[in-house]
Amino acid sequence: MKYGRQLQSALDRLDESLARLHTMVKRGEQKAALRFMEEGELKERYEELQNIITISQTGTMGARGTGRVGNI
Repeated sequence: MKYGRQLQSALDRLDESLARLHTMVKRGEQKAALRFMEEGELKERYEELQNIITISQTGTMGARGTGRVGNI
């Protein structure tokens, strides 16, 4: 469940950043919008989400660094 909460929280923050970007573009603030996407908050939010997904795909090891072991 923790992964689901983290993922949803990251998606919510990304959605908020996209709303800010939309507002900037709507106001005609293209330079600020480009900076927001390339160097600012939107880039950070996307990277955060990407990291959560990457960790979830590679985090199948147990506490001792071993995967699940079936019946031996």
